[in-house]
This record gives sequence, structure tokens and C-alpha cells, in this order.
Amino acid sequence: MFNRRHPSLSKRGVIWGLWVILLYTSPPSCFANFSQAKQLIYKIKEGLPGGTFIGAIGEDLHLDFTVEPPFLFNLPQKKVNGQYVNLNSTTGQLYTSATEIDRETLCPDNSGGRGCVLSLDVFVLPQQHFQLVKVKIFIEDVNDNRPKFPVDEICMFVPENTHINARFAVEHSAVDPDLGPYGVQTYWLVNDFGMFTLDVEQNEGGELTPFLIVTEALDRETQAEYITDIIAEDGGTPPLLGAATLKIVITDVNDNCPKFKESQMNVTLHGNTTKGGHLARLHAFDPDLGANAQISYAYSERVPRDARSLFHLDRITGVIKLAGKIDTGTATFYKLTILANGPGCIPAVATVSVHIIKVVTGPPAVIPRYIAPENDGELTIKESEPAFSPIAFFTVKNIDINQRVDCHLEGTGPFRLGPYQTLKNEYLLETTEPLDYEKTQEYELIVVATSSQGLVITTFLKVQVLDENDNAPVFQQALVEVSVEENNPPNTFLTQFQATDQDSEGRGEVIYLLGGDAPGIFVIDRVTGVLTVTTSLDREEKETYRFIVRAVDQGTPRRESLATVVVTVQDRNDNSPRFIDKDFTFFVPENFPGYGEIGVLSVTDADAEENGWVALSILNGSDIFLIDTGKGALRAKTSLDREQQGTYQLWIEAVDGGEPALSCVTMVTVLLLDVNDNPPIVLFPQSNQSYMLVLPNTLPGTSITEVYAVDKDTGMNAVIAYSIIKRKGGEPGSFAIDPETGNITLKRELSNRGLYSLLVKVTDHGQPEPLYSTVMVNFFVNETVSNESYIQSLLTREAGIEVEERPWFKGQMTQGPERYELFPCQPVLIALSVTCLGLFFTVVTLTSYICCKRFKKQRKKGSEVERPLKKKNDSIQGVNRKLRPISNI
Repeated sequence: MFNRRHPSLSKRGVIWGLWVILLYTSPPSCFANFSQAKQLIYKIKEGLPGGTFIGAIGEDLHLDFTVEPPFLFNLPQKKVNGQYVNLNSTTGQLYTSATEIDRETLCPDNSGGRGCVLSLDVFVLPQQHFQLVKVKIFIEDVNDNRPKFPVDEICMFVPENTHINARFAVEHSAVDPDLGPYGVQTYWLVNDFGMFTLDVEQNEGGELTPFLIVTEALDRETQAEYITDIIAEDGGTPPLLGAATLKIVITDVNDNCPKFKESQMNVTLHGNTTKGGHLARLHAFDPDLGANAQISYAYSERVPRDARSLFHLDRITGVIKLAGKIDTGTATFYKLTILANGPGCIPAVATVSVHIIKVVTGPPAVIPRYIAPENDGELTIKESEPAFSPIAFFTVKNIDINQRVDCHLEGTGPFRLGPYQTLKNEYLLETTEPLDYEKTQEYELIVVATSSQGLVITTFLKVQVLDENDNAPVFQQALVEVSVEENNPPNTFLTQFQATDQDSEGRGEVIYLLGGDAPGIFVIDRVTGVLTVTTSLDREEKETYRFIVRAVDQGTPRRESLATVVVTVQDRNDNSPRFIDKDFTFFVPENFPGYGEIGVLSVTDADAEENGWVALSILNGSDIFLIDTGKGALRAKTSLDREQQGTYQLWIEAVDGGEPALSCVTMVTVLLLDVNDNPPIVLFPQSNQSYMLVLPNTLPGTSITEVYAVDKDTGMNAVIAYSIIKRKGGEPGSFAIDPETGNITLKRELSNRGLYSLLVKVTDHGQPEPLYSTVMVNFFVNETVSNESYIQSLLTREAGIEVEERPWFKGQMTQGPERYELFPCQPVLIALSVTCLGLFFTVVTLTSYICCKRFKKQRKKGSEVERPLKKKNDSIQGVNRKLRPISNI
């Protein structure tokens, strides 16, 4: 469908607009001099209702309506006045009358775009004010008319061989009385059938002519005519439409030739058919019309002259009749070729086959005609032939028309004998199912024909089945599983494949091949099917091999079948157990609970089943440790003490379950981590009852003695700190102890004589809680020891001092000790000291000797225990450490 507006149609509207502007700007105007005729121009649209205001003449002339006598306005053309406009005689106002103004009626010849003007002469009265006013009213066009075709049906004739894009003018164009854009703008089709479209052309006069364009190839024989509506559309808003019926008639050309409805005909005649008998009628058809469809029939030059004479062909009707007597002795079959001729065409050809049936009375005869290859009465047929394959034709001859013959087949096999289609006394021998050489190679058949008079005719037939390669080899087993021990010698026999093929000769010979997925280490004998492996297998490298074996025959085309072989490599105990690490080291805190898991020994064996089962055992130290064979967990039977033994070295053996068994050994080191489970042991002083003589004149800063202690733990658990936690006698701050070395130093002068006691706390640095010991350090301040029994009594009395525990800290070293009074009364002590002074000097020598002996013995024992982190040299200790144990006397 074509729908567009032609852009040049607006030219007329432009010309009209310019003409109106020139009129407005022309010299005659309503403001000209009164001595000349005044001219007023108004513009209205057509079709306005009555009483519509057009203009005020008096006002437009600028008349003074106050003058006397008053102005009067008059229209001399009464007919015009009464027909289109009304004039108010006092005001000079113009109105439309009851008669509607139709531009097309008022200006019927105004088709060139000059405009439609209603001209009036108006008189201004009375005489003293007389004026002649020329009034022009331009009537503007509105879209009040539809396009209209001059006829209701437009008929166009288009030849069927018209080329695509050919153009045909639609002569009956639509007419629209409206002007400019309100006129006809475009044309379009309601239905173009997919075969046509419309185009619009504008001539020099501005008229539009629609053109019918062919867009697809036409064929009158397919569709002879097309009927649709053609629409003309103007440029109004909304547009108005006009319609007419467009009938497109496709005219015929000779583009078809005659064709026979039946190109092959079979006719049967009896030998005694009378002359003039109707034989057949040929019918040819030409889709064209008139002279283009005229057909004439004639024999081809191939038809012999005697056949033309025997059979008459009507050239107009195509009827064939028997024109002579049939001689069955000379011919029993005629083939007639007939031509159908049309004007300017190649003749169509039809063939009529005429079969002459002899009328005989002799004995019947069965005539075989072989389709399958035949040699001396023996037929051969391939076993690949499908079911219902024809083998031979059998024709029963010398049969009278009234004689009936029954023909049947005797013998076994997939064969049948039956009448061939509608032909009489013609029988077809065919197979009923595919033959199989492997089941039956040969068949013997008998064709028996029996007449109605009881005459029996037999024909013997032998059918030989030819073998073809229709069977693929068949494996005895589609899946073959083979087991072989690893470490086998090269070229080890695995298995032998056997496949059979039912075909004969070379088609049944089978060779064996390995599939493309078979590893190169396997080899199969092409003839015997023996499968071997050319190299030694290792189960730990690969346990299973799976691949395809092909059995291929030698037929054409070759057929094959596949078998899957699975080779399983059986394990041998050829791998020793292996520990993951060369040796193992486990760190365990001492006092670890008995039978707790110290560590796990991971061991592997690449062998399978019993050969890969591993048992663990301890070669040494089995009285303390045991090992979990399944998990490999090492445990201790009892809690271990680092102070007794800090390191254990064990030899662990792993033995597999093979025959013979294989093993390996690894070393396990168990290191005990220290736990703070030992308090410090004070070695000096040896007891709380010992004391040391300190001279009263000892100077401050003098090292008096040292507390010596050891700790069996290690690390921070064995770092010892010393502190004074209680004291008796003397002034506070008289003595101080080094927290690291235990060295006791005099800090103040000793003003009083008597017994001084210090309670020293020895603490380690263990975690989570430190351990400690206490020792009493006693000093007897005096020049000599005169009464040792008295001192012993004092020490015994002070043995029950309760120890007040105080946490140790390093700053305690610089603080003075708290003062504790050993005796409530000092004068008593002085009196006793003077009394015993004589006795003291008596025994001082003996006491010194005994003290030295015991000190040497103690030093000898101390060399056998662990030494402290810090100690003074022996010379200093010999000077400052003086022990005077009191005898039990």
C-alpha cells in the first residue's frame, strides 16, 4: 500500500497567500481620501452560520457618527444583499445572512488558486455625506468536500507476463473541489495482495495521477483477477477520504503448453475384437484461454505406418478406435506414441500400450522369465536382498478366455507366488523375508499350474543363496578379566581371545587388534589372539589396566566387534614399611600422666592387603613405654620425672604382614620438659640450730655469711631468690641479704651483744606458682663463746618461731628488717653473758675445732649435688662462713 503526500501540492497555497498579502498592501484602502472611492477588504471562511459578524464599515472608515443628519448605509444590489450578507443601515456593520456561503458554488471556476471574492458596493448617505465604498470579501476555503472518483469501479487490464516494477496509470483520478492542501494529496490501496503497490505522480498543472506498480510475478492461471478498493485522501485535519472499487484483470498470454492427464495408458484387446471398437481416449489440458488453449492430437513419427492404419486417432477429440482386423499371428503388442500440439509449444507426449490377447484353445504352457541371475535353471540371490525382492515372472500361455488356470508354489522357504497386480495369467515369484546364508544355502521350488480341465504343468526351480559379509565376529566373552602378579618376567602370557564369524571364506576369517586406548606394553597376536605383556608390571605404579580388543573379519566392508579386557596387577610384598620421618622427637612435660599419648608415629607401606599391614614394636625401653600398633601412638606406662631422667631414646620397628615380612627401624627421642615440682634445698646453713660468732666490733659492710641453696629443676624453675622474712634481736636494718647470691652483710654497728636470728626464705621462679624453703640463720654477737650450753638453750627456745610468710620482691634488699625482740629484758642477758664469760673462753678452742671439722665434711658432701648459679670462691667462703654447731651434751 502506498500512502504519502506530494510535497509540491503546497505551492498553490503559497501563491494564494502572496496574492492576499498584495491586496492588503495595495494603495486602495479604507483610509484613502474621501474624494476617491473607498475600498475595504474582509476575509471570512465559507460555511459560516447566519448572523456571523464580518466587519464594521463606519468604524473602519473612521466616520463621526455625531454629525447631523446621521449616516445611512445602503446596498444597491438587493439580490446579493438578500442572498449572502446583511447590512445594518445605521451602524454599517456587515453580517452573514441565512444563506450559507459555499465557496465552490460561489466561485465554480476558481480552480487555479486565484481566490474567491464577494464584491459589494455600499452607499454612504445622506447626500451631503455621500461616499461609494468598494467592499471585497475574500471567501477562504475549508475542507468540506471529500475526494470523489468519476466512476464507482475502475477496471485495469494487466498482462500476466508483466515485468516486476512495471507501472500502469489509473486514468480515473479522484476530484476534490477544495483547494490547496484540502485537495487530493495521496492514494493508497486497501489490499495490495502482496502483488501491487501505488505511486503518485504530479504533472506540470499540479494534478496527481496514481500509478499501479507490479511488485511480484503474475500468473493468470493461478489467479485471474484482483479486486480491492483504491482510496483518495485529502490534506485536511482530519483528512477526508474517497473510495472506488479497483478491479485488476490479469490478461492471458500463451505461457502454458498442453499436458496429458495420463502419460501412460495400457489397453488390452482380444484378437476377435470387431472393427470400429473404442480403444482409448486421450485428454490433454492447456490452462491458457481462447486460441492459446487450442489442442490437436497426432501420432508421432515413431509409430509404424501399419499401426497408424490399424488404430485411428481423432485429431480433435483424441479418441483411438480400431480401424482394421487384428492379426494375432504377426503381433500381440503395439506401442502408440501420441502428441498433443498447441500453438507455439513443444508437443506433449503420451504412450498407449495395446496388448492383444490371442484367442486359442490349445494346452496351457508356463513360460518363466528370470529377474535374478540364472544359470541352467539355477537362480542366485544375495542374502542382503530385502524382503519382497522379485526373483522371476511366470506367464501362463495358450489359455482360452473361458479357461481358468490355478498357479501355486510347492517347496519350503521364504517365497511366495502370486498374480502380478491386475494382469491375468502373470505370476510373480518373490521373497517374503530376507534370506540368511548362515541358516540355509539352497532352496528347491516347484511352480505348479493346474487348468480347469485338470491339466497339471510343473516347472522346477533351484535358488542358491550367495553369502555376504553380514555377520561381525563374536567374542566368547565381551569382558575378560585377567590377574597377574607384579614383578612378572617380560612377555608374560595373560590370556587368549577367541572370536567366531559365521560368514564363509575370507569373510569369516578373524584377526585380532588392540584398541587405541591400549598401553604400548601389551601385545596381541593377530592370528591366535594371545595377549602378552612385554615388561614387568609394578602394582604400586598402576594396579589396573583397562582397554579394548578388536576382532576384525576380512570381508568387504569389514565388520568388527569389541571386547574389554581388564588386567589386574596382584600385589607382592616388595615394599618395606616406611616411616614418614627419618627419626622422631617428642617434647613432653614431666609428670605427664601415665598412658597419655606422647606422640604418633606415621608409617606407610605401598603394598596392599596383608602385605601393607604394619605392626609397630619397641626394641628397647619396653618396660617404660608402649606403642599402639594400630594408631602408632607412643605412650608411657608411668608418669616420668625429668629430675630422674630427662631424655629417652627408643628404637621403634615397623614390620609388615607379608611373607617373608619386611621391616624398618626409626629412632624416637623423648625429651622431658621441666615442671616446677622441686622446692629449693638449703645446703648452708645445715640446720636451724647452728650459729655463727660475730664480733661486736665488726664493721658495717662486712660480709658475714651466705645462705647457699640449690634447685633440681632447670631454667627459670631453678633460678633462686633470697629474702629475710623475719628477724629477732638487734636493731632493725642491721643485716641485709643479697637476693641473688644469698650473701648476708652487716649494715649497722652492733651495739648489743647476744643472739640474733634471721628467718631467710629461699624461693624459685617457677610457674605457675613458685616453690620455696626457709632456714634460720643465727648470729651470736660477743667476743668469745664462754657458755655454749646457754647458747644452745637459747636456740632451742627460739626453734618454735612461727614463720610469717611474706612475698619476696627485689626491693626488699634495701629495706631494713623489722625489729623483733628476742628477750624481753636486756639486763638479764648482760648478767648471763658476764657469768658465762669464763666458761666461754675455756671451751672456745674445742668448739672451733669441732666446727671446722664438720664444715669440711659438709663441703665434701655439697660437691656431689648440683651447684648454684652464683657462688663465691672457696677462699672467701672459708673466711666468712664459720659454723659452730652445738653438741648434744
